[in-house]
Amino acid sequence: MFGFWKRKRANQALFDALYASLTEASRQPAFYAMAGVPDTVEGRFDVLTLHAVLVLERLKQLPPPADDFAQDFVDDLFNRFDAALREMGVGDISVPKRMKRIASHFMGRAKAYNDALAAGDEAMATALARNVLGDETQIVAGRDLNRYVNSARQALSKKDFSAISQAAIAWPEAATILVREPT
Repeated sequence: MFGFWKRKRANQALFDALYASLTEASRQPAFYAMAGVPDTVEGRFDVLTLHAVLVLERLKQLPPPADDFAQDFVDDLFNRFDAALREMGVGDISVPKRMKRIASHFMGRAKAYNDALAAGDEAMATALARNVLGDETQIVAGRDLNRYVNSARQALSKKDFSAISQAAIAWPEAATILVREPT
């Protein structure tokens, strides 16, 4: 019964490092300056969610204990979202309602990205334009973001459970990938 808590406490330093890696990757200025992601709380949430989904996708491909670690990391991530709301001054009464909305957005985007990853580059570009950029018609910028996603997936595919759990992830440099290709 208490195994979950012991495991979670033992992994907290790993969660901290992985979250720091996701945060650092998602705060690359190129996402906001070059790709057109809104530099807002929502825009930053979307880019962080995208990186989390990519990590979770890779963990799903790995043997146990990657699946337990992934679930514990999602739980930790939502605890961080809750804490962030409280730090932003959201009242205790409003936090549960906002957390429901955040969970819905996170899970919806995770499903959209996973479906799009299975369907191919154009589907992913459309999903990125719709979810990250907030405008499905921005397909060119969605394609730019998809190049970053493909590069990140390639980097993650070379990582085993130990490397991911210890946040030994070399995220791609967004500024070099998001440079618009000539048409």
